[in-house]
Amino acid sequence: MADQSTQSIVIDAAPAQIMAVIADFPAYPEWAGFVKSCEVLDDGSGDHPRQVRFLLDAGVVKDDYVLEYDWAEDDSRVDWHLVKGQMQKSQTGSYQLQPQGESTEVTYTLAVDLSIPMLGMFKRKAEKVIMDTALKELKKRVEG
Repeated sequence: MADQSTQSIVIDAAPAQIMAVIADFPAYPEWAGFVKSCEVLDDGSGDHPRQVRFLLDAGVVKDDYVLEYDWAEDDSRVDWHLVKGQMQKSQTGSYQLQPQGESTEVTYTLAVDLSIPMLGMFKRKAEKVIMDTALKELKKRVEG
């Protein structure tokens, strides 16, 4: 099992507003820099898709992969895992949303295991860059 990395950011919005942006996968290429395209494969039930295909181009790492999502009914959390990928053997992650008055603390947890060998320190650095970028872009999208 891959080691996981965790980062948090505070966003000036309610959890439901943030979760709506997280769940709007077709819009990801507009604001999530590494995501080149995003396609919902299974709408699931309710407002939140169950399976989504991503085309990712993060420089060194390019991948075509499918994630499956599990959404908390109260918009407090979403978890996901890799269904299939080219460069990844596994990926698990989550966004945990914790209200703080008018704002919400968003905690992003990610564990990725690549098919190609990569030194642990480089892998941690890549995860940190991906998470840092994702959180900052999410904040900008929600607050903008």
